Amino acid sequence: MSQTGAEAQYLAYMRKLVTQFTQSVQQQPPFIEDDCDEQHLAFLQRLEALPQQRGSEYAEEGQTLMCQSIAAYPHLTPLLPRDLLWHFGGDCLHFMPDEEIDRFQRLDEQRHEAEQTGQDFDYERERARALGLH
Repeated sequence: MSQTGAEAQYLAYMRKLVTQFTQSVQQQPPFIEDDCDEQHLAFLQRLEALPQQRGSEYAEEGQTLMCQSIAAYPHLTPLLPRDLLWHFGGDCLHFMPDEEIDRFQRLDEQRHEAEQTGQDFDYERERARALGLH
């Protein structure tokens, strides 16, 4: 099944958020410590590899890593874009309040409606509007 332009733009934005989150994580303890434990390094390697994964592997690994970020590294939670919790869904949604879920749900509905009607949809712009960032 091929992606629409809007879907490709959305996925590219999510992968960009994963990359930005990974870059932030790389600058935080325990990952910056000289004697960083193998377990922490393995987590970081999986996070670094996530944007290159595709399909169900991407979705499953993303959900696992986002949940693990919050559970094992709570100090990283403020660095984690909320969009990624919504994007990966499943257990990640337990970390989102209902109001936030509602906002992302409406944004997704707008995106899908635009795709079905062939309209352009700039996810970043509409996201900023929906989250009150404009």
